[in-house]
Amino acid sequence: MKAQLLRRHAPIHDRPLEYTDIATPEPGPGEIKVRVSACGICRTDLHVIEGDLTQGKLPIVPGHQVVGRVEARGDGAGRFESGDRVGIAWLRHTCGGCEYCTRGDENLCAASLYTGYHANGGYAEFAVVPEDFAYAIPDAFEDVEATPLLCAGIIGYRALQSSEVRPGEKLGIYGFGSSAHIVMQLARARGCDVFVATRGKSHQELAAGMGAAWVGGADETMPTAVDSSIVFAPAGELVPVALRSLRKGGTVALAGIYMSQIPAMDYEECLFHEKKLRSVEANTRNDGESLLREAADIGLKPKTTAFTLEDANDALIRLKDDAIDGSGVLIVGSR
Repeated sequence: MKAQLLRRHAPIHDRPLEYTDIATPEPGPGEIKVRVSACGICRTDLHVIEGDLTQGKLPIVPGHQVVGRVEARGDGAGRFESGDRVGIAWLRHTCGGCEYCTRGDENLCAASLYTGYHANGGYAEFAVVPEDFAYAIPDAFEDVEATPLLCAGIIGYRALQSSEVRPGEKLGIYGFGSSAHIVMQLARARGCDVFVATRGKSHQELAAGMGAAWVGGADETMPTAVDSSIVFAPAGELVPVALRSLRKGGTVALAGIYMSQIPAMDYEECLFHEKKLRSVEANTRNDGESLLREAADIGLKPKTTAFTLEDANDALIRLKDDAIDGSGVLIVGSR
């Protein structure tokens, strides 16, 4: 099968993904084989490719926002039928028995494994996944629309929940890429006013067009204190900026899997008054199911830009350069 293969970590501008033929995977016990129709690109893919995350498998096929149809089932797999449309996301394995798994925090499981990092992902014509970690895709979404929901959406949903923002409150967003433009729709549907700080004129225009109450530069002070904020940009220098714009008792959630160094902060200015700072790590399957339900219920529509599988390097270069509004998606196959 055709796939984009990463053999070594390198800057994406060096075009390290190799479009090549590799063996078509077959499902093992409890697994399903999926014929991929589309796969979203993600900033986490960049972190994997460029070596910010170094504990994964090499060579590796990246991609963890995968939509396709069940082609074959391994022994004991019976959750899905042949031809069913499914999604494959970042989380693909947990132990199921540790204290974190048993209390509902499987995202913290020490034995967790991830698609496109520990096992080949969706930058390919076929992918396999344990059926227990696959998602049924609601009919409300076309294949391309559904792909960004499987990471940008899920992580954004978890970050939104972690921010503790309540319906009708003010939410700050720092960075306005794939995940943030999905969270904007979720928050607006909950009656929140959303204040967006982001670099890049096109990102600012997208946020304004989606109904932001205010849009400014990445390091600008918001015009009013907000109840909660989410920092999507992997820029540690934005953390004290977000905390300074937060109301007493508010929460800042950090949504990225990777972030540059956070500078020293003044305690009274940034953290006093019971302000809270929380990180977000991966997701649980419940996050995924809840996000897909809510997104379908509110008619959420991701903004997508399509690329061919052959053009994965070009697509990721554009992502690195902040030259994609909304979500980039690789078109792999047809229905």
